[in-house]
Amino acid sequence: MRHVDSFEIQPPTPTPTNGVPRSAWARARRRASRWHRPYTAILLTLDFAAAVLASYLSISVFEKATSGFSDADADATWFHTVTYLLLPLGWVVVLWGTGSYDRRYLGLGTDEFKRVLRGGVTVAASVSFLAFATKTDLSRLSVATALLGALAFILMFRFLARYALHVLRRRIGQATHRMVLVGTLPETLEVFRAVTRSPAAGLMPVAIHLTDGYAAARGLETPVPVYAGRNVLALVREVGADTIAVCGSASSEPGELRRLAWQLEGSGIDLVVAPQLTDIAGPRVHIRPIEGLPLLHVEEPTLSGLGWLAKNLLDRVAAGLGLIMLAPLFLTVAIAIRFSDRGPVFFRQPRVGHEGRVFRVWKFRTMYVDAEERLASLVDQNETDGMLFKIRNDPRVFPIGRFLRASSIDELPQLINVLKGEMSLVGPRPLPADDGDFLGDVRRRLLVRPGMTGLWQVSGRSDLSWDEAVRLDLYYVDNWSLTYDLSILWRTIGVVLARKGAY
Repeated sequence: MRHVDSFEIQPPTPTPTNGVPRSAWARARRRASRWHRPYTAILLTLDFAAAVLASYLSISVFEKATSGFSDADADATWFHTVTYLLLPLGWVVVLWGTGSYDRRYLGLGTDEFKRVLRGGVTVAASVSFLAFATKTDLSRLSVATALLGALAFILMFRFLARYALHVLRRRIGQATHRMVLVGTLPETLEVFRAVTRSPAAGLMPVAIHLTDGYAAARGLETPVPVYAGRNVLALVREVGADTIAVCGSASSEPGELRRLAWQLEGSGIDLVVAPQLTDIAGPRVHIRPIEGLPLLHVEEPTLSGLGWLAKNLLDRVAAGLGLIMLAPLFLTVAIAIRFSDRGPVFFRQPRVGHEGRVFRVWKFRTMYVDAEERLASLVDQNETDGMLFKIRNDPRVFPIGRFLRASSIDELPQLINVLKGEMSLVGPRPLPADDGDFLGDVRRRLLVRPGMTGLWQVSGRSDLSWDEAVRLDLYYVDNWSLTYDLSILWRTIGVVLARKGAY
């Protein structure tokens, strides 16, 4: 943190002339953000290698079937040229055409993988059309194996590449976009907090340019240097940034945003707009231009329909299978608990569920039987805020209970609640019912069934503040999707193995 000093206020520099004709080929090279070039080259190599590997495995496993390729034995050179060169090149060309190498979609979100899947469908359709048009005798089994195998390998290699990219961003701060935030101080600080919550996103604010003058920030502590009265383009070059983020009301100034876009033409600097829409996911926001005015249409949260039905079906089936498969583990844990402390194996506590209905949650007991009586003497040691009570080294937890909590095994009996329809696999965590009615925004959590895991759990668990936990839960409620559920389930595996925030 630093104080805003007066030396950072510079006299305005002349605004570059706008509307000057430029050659379409005269594009400036990016000054700071060059990570995407080698990263894209790596993806190109991995995608090509994935298609070659899939073709090789298809031929090796189904060697007899692939001999059905037209004149494959008579013209083996042409066959291998198609299999190991033309088909992999076709994959790369199609993936390029579907935007799978567009730097805007690399490194974060699901758009990159959606575009790869779209490319896979295109490749399969193209191969089928060419085989039909040329009347080529192909083995359906070998072709399907090669195409599906290539798609699987491409997705796997890209996932590994993304993981390596995230490690670079989190640990050494490399492969990032350096941003200058433009707007009022409250708006820019809100965007700063949002983009820095996830280092994996690769967005690194390096300066703030105030649109309402220096007086608004005089004497305040800021995480990055604050400037006012400067030419934004000159400031970007001075601090070595490659992205300008126009925040909140600054984006609504008539003509200003358009003129800024004109100034950036050919500069290699990205321009992004951060409107005053917080915690709303991309699928709910659509741009509808009307007479040159881009209108942001925000759709209502989807809490019903086929996707919601599929979620309920997935919950019940997964819970039933999970209870059957985990029965030996449940028996082992029950024996360990009885040896640790005489008392019930399970802990049943009233929790608030969907639409305010109260139910009893199932958990393995991890505390001594007199834990509730000892609670009053420990209230002043609470390490969290809000409606939760947490102590990192709670003396009421017996040794086996600590292991069960750290490994999240104590939560597994909640599959019973999922099977009964009281909970879901993914959703906001159920809160105790003895705190009365939820107040304010917290009540919105009750629009969906509580979950065994959720966005709160995969984002820090007990290490988060109450306000941050509520924000994450409300974000989940407003932006739920089946794909989002599956991604949270996948992230839960890593969080459980790392035992982060579990106590």
